[in-house]
Order: sequence, then structure tokens, then C-alpha cells
Amino acid sequence: MLSFVLGMAAALARSDLSVPEAVAKGISIYLLFAIGFKGGASLASHGIDLTLGLSLGAGIILSFVLPLLAFSLLRVLSGMSRIDAAAVAGHYGSISIVTFVAATSVLSDAGVASESYMVAVAAAMEAPAILSALWLISRGSDNAEMNSDLWREILLNGSIVLLLGSFVIGMATGPEGLAKIESFIVSPFQGVLCIFLLDMGLIAGRGLRQANVLDRGAVVFGFVMPLLGASAGLLAALLVGLSTGGTMLLMTLSASASYIAVPAAMRVAVPQANPSIYLTLSLAVTFPFNLVLGLPIYLAVAQMLTGA
Repeated sequence: MLSFVLGMAAALARSDLSVPEAVAKGISIYLLFAIGFKGGASLASHGIDLTLGLSLGAGIILSFVLPLLAFSLLRVLSGMSRIDAAAVAGHYGSISIVTFVAATSVLSDAGVASESYMVAVAAAMEAPAILSALWLISRGSDNAEMNSDLWREILLNGSIVLLLGSFVIGMATGPEGLAKIESFIVSPFQGVLCIFLLDMGLIAGRGLRQANVLDRGAVVFGFVMPLLGASAGLLAALLVGLSTGGTMLLMTLSASASYIAVPAAMRVAVPQANPSIYLTLSLAVTFPFNLVLGLPIYLAVAQMLTGA
């Protein structure tokens, strides 16, 4: 968390501190592979049960429904156009994998266990929100076209492929496979995450310097929507019967906003939507809020309501 704050402060102070793009991309690949592999290995020792199926179903439903809530809220709070509001809404139905990784670290530090398959739920929540956003746009115009390029962007997005692929590898090799590469994906994980969050802080700080692209209502939305999403995730987790850690993770997934998969899809499907709006909201407003305030709140609420 302090690494993120350092990056944001450096960007706001207009320091020339930066993380090379190739390094940042390599770190992203490492984090996605590590979290996916560890989740798959844990599931191999845990087994597949009804709660897994219910959790996946809950995640997919949340990803479809949350953009509708986000769109309605934005139309009330902000004066942005229908297309921009729908594009933003899609980001808030999808997930931020970095916020998810940070949440797993918070749980680990607190000694709270969680369901290993939540990484699969995270992957399942990436794409449905994009479809909801395109449906919202199509109701008012013919500008959103579901062509082959868009389906490829949705289904073969690099982060989804890597996350699911490493999950399958971890599930196939199990605890024995994890033991063989533990020194690579377990011990260095926290340090690598610190450097990545430093880079995220730099990006978020630069976005805040350009916050004039957002009106006051949009900024309020960026703080309110995570809390509404977390509340929906909490309700779903309680209905499914997740543990304290699983509840906190589903709340985090529902509260976070995408800045990788959905922006890529929106560029293909709705090029007329303004990237400065949806990227600044998700990365410079909601992402810092979740890291600094959201995660502690979600954990405290999950502990209180699950009796842990």
C-alpha cells in the first residue's frame, strides 16, 4: 500500500520516476501466473463442490447486473453522454485483478483463509460486463457492433487467457507442482507486488493530474459505486455461504473496476467513447479508494457478518 502511495505522490509532484513499460508488463505476467497457479493448486487439494458452482454463477450474474446499476447511477449523478456512461458502467461490472491480488495479500497478512477457486470467479467476471455495456449502448444507437474482432478481444484477452491457463496448470499439477516452483511464485510475490503497485501509483497520480475530464458527479460515482458493488457482492457471498476470506474477495471483485480487459474491448467496440473518462475513473479514483480504504472496510464487514 505504501508503495502505491509513493508512486502517486511522485506523479503528483511531477517527478521523473517511472517503471519501464517492458518491466511493468513482465511484472503483470508474473502476478497473473502466480495467482492463477496457486489458486489451481489449492483447488486440486480442495476438490470441486457445489459451492464452487454457486460462486461462479454468482460472479457471472454480478458481472452482468452491476453495469446496469452503474449506468443508472451515472445518469443521475453525471452529465456525461449515454455512450460514455455505458462504457464506464462496463468497467464497474468487470474486475481489477491487481485489486484482487492486493486483497489476497491482505487476507494472508491477517491470517484469514479463503476459497482457492476465487481466482476462477475473478476470471469469470471479466467478460459479462462488456456484453452488458454493449447492450446499454445498443439501446440508444447502432454504434456497438458485435463483430469477430470484439469477440476475440473478449474471449482471448491476454489477462483472461493467462489467469485461466495458469489456473488449469496449477490444478493439473497440484501441490507437487506448486512445491517445485514455490521459490519462484510464492517467496518473491510480495516484493514483486510492491514494484507493481508503485507503477500503478504513478499511473493513478498522472490520471489525477488530468481529473478535469470528470465532472463532480462522476467523481462522486467513483467513490460510491465501489461501496454499492461491495454490498451486492456481500449479499451474494452470504447467500452462497462463502467463508470470511471468500466473502471479502467477492466483495472486492464486485467493488473493483477494470482497467485492462474492458478498455481494450471498448476501444474495439465503441471507439467514440472517451478513454480519458473511463480510465481516469477506474484507475485514478476507484482503484486508490479500494486499495487505501476499501479493502480494510470489506475485510472488517466480512469478519463482522460471518462471525470470524
